[in-house]
Amino acid sequence: MSEQDPRADTSTDASHSTPAVSARGTVATGVRQTYPQPLLPRNLRNWMMVWYRNYMVWKKLAIPSMIGNLADPMIYLFGLGFGLGLMVGQVNGVSYIAFLAAGTTASSVMMSASFESMYSAFSRMHVQRTWEAIMHAPLTLGDVVLGEIFWAASKAVLSGLAIMLVAGALGYAQMPGALLALPVIVLAGIAFAALAMIVTALAPSYDFFMFYQTLVMTPMLLLSGVFFPLEQLPEGVQAATKMLPLSHAVALIRPLMLGRPLDDVGLHVGVLAAYAVVALVASLILLRRRLLR
Repeated sequence: MSEQDPRADTSTDASHSTPAVSARGTVATGVRQTYPQPLLPRNLRNWMMVWYRNYMVWKKLAIPSMIGNLADPMIYLFGLGFGLGLMVGQVNGVSYIAFLAAGTTASSVMMSASFESMYSAFSRMHVQRTWEAIMHAPLTLGDVVLGEIFWAASKAVLSGLAIMLVAGALGYAQMPGALLALPVIVLAGIAFAALAMIVTALAPSYDFFMFYQTLVMTPMLLLSGVFFPLEQLPEGVQAATKMLPLSHAVALIRPLMLGRPLDDVGLHVGVLAAYAVVALVASLILLRRRLLR
């Protein structure tokens, strides 16, 4: 063996070949910083490429994914609609299954957006480390997070739209007027995806998501007017439900699907938009802290 074994520097080269994120939010290779890592998205195209990357992966298993997303809300719709609906009769002047169809559309948006932002995004961030690979390109954390949130919202739109179309085909939604609810579904999907991204930023493992599902999503599902009118609740609980984003989504989607006039549109849209913006900013801050540890 020669005096200078060429294998002696292998570990040093390997350690220098992996970029690291500095405390100031810059990506460094060795001692040389390559490009800054601002918190906000660089431009429109970058985060759209993150969305497109997720779409290309998803479309390989699109049919099983859609079946999985639709199975749970469809079971609620037909199980409760035809079973409990026979005993309940009409609710607010419509059949119970028509009443339930609008609520199920809104709840499916919450479920689909939340699960995508939690389980799938966590896998890409923590397990597969796809985010690290993406940020080695000239993309910021804001590009990645915004792309993930809009991708989760896109899947939520597909779930909500599918249930809406099924309800319309069976005569439980006023088509094509119900399609006016699509902008609401998009906004609600963004809001729920951004809220779930906060949970992802805090989660040490997949088990952590059960706390959010049990303590936040399930009460929201039961108290937001999905299964019964909010007027059935005590006044104090009704006031509390006005703080829940799902109740505002239901309040907008149900009248549009049933062909009824809307009330307090500005309030409902404003609350959903506020949840989306505040949750997006909070998730960016928390994820930056996590990734810079």
